[in-house]
Amino acid sequence: MQHEQIQAAAALVRDAQKIVALTGAGISTPSGVPDFRSDVGLWQQHNPFDIAALTAFRRDPQRFYRWFQPLLERLIVAQPNLAHCALAQLERAGRLHALVTQNIDGLHQRAGSREVYELHGNMRSATCLECDQQIPGAPVVAKARHGAALHCSCGGAYKPDIVLFEELLPRGLVWLAQRAFDTADLVIVAGTSLEVAPVCEMPLAALRRGAKLIIINHGETYLDARADVILRADVEQALPAIVEQVIIR
Repeated sequence: MQHEQIQAAAALVRDAQKIVALTGAGISTPSGVPDFRSDVGLWQQHNPFDIAALTAFRRDPQRFYRWFQPLLERLIVAQPNLAHCALAQLERAGRLHALVTQNIDGLHQRAGSREVYELHGNMRSATCLECDQQIPGAPVVAKARHGAALHCSCGGAYKPDIVLFEELLPRGLVWLAQRAFDTADLVIVAGTSLEVAPVCEMPLAALRRGAKLIIINHGETYLDARADVILRADVEQALPAIVEQVIIR
């Protein structure tokens, strides 16, 4: 791992007054959660609009759950890794003010992070697409583990409150996340290729105000040219190494 870049990133963290982190699938792959867009990601085998779009779900929820079942099993057994824990430690130390994530796995909260904005939703609740009744996610997950849909008393299928293609992001969380970036003086991008709009555009608000930028990702991103530090490293190694320099020293 690049020692000089770790030192430079740690210096930026020490000097920052308000840090916001943006995380994607790459922060959870060390926990066994597959990503979607890499060369071995889930979208290499499936067209997302055929399965994971709102229209497709309405047309055939059973097909969605049959596809989702293997991923769900991975999500259920996944545990927070050292990268999740490092960000939680940074928050407890009063350095990280908000964590914006594209992940639906809940691992940031299980690691101890509190100010988490899950812009692509989560599985803790589910909503009937016909009558909008919302219920806890557990019975939907239990049914989904058998590749089947749970139906409401009105006959509609329950969908986990995760954001599918063709759906809008939750407006309240988008506002909170954008407000966080608007006032950040350091943005840490970890484990995301910054390809999914509109989340990928949110750091621009901070950069326009002169915020610094750290990117930790194996692949290139469209913001690389504007980054102050780039680490092409495993997030599970890089983030703890950075935080250790800040918290201990």
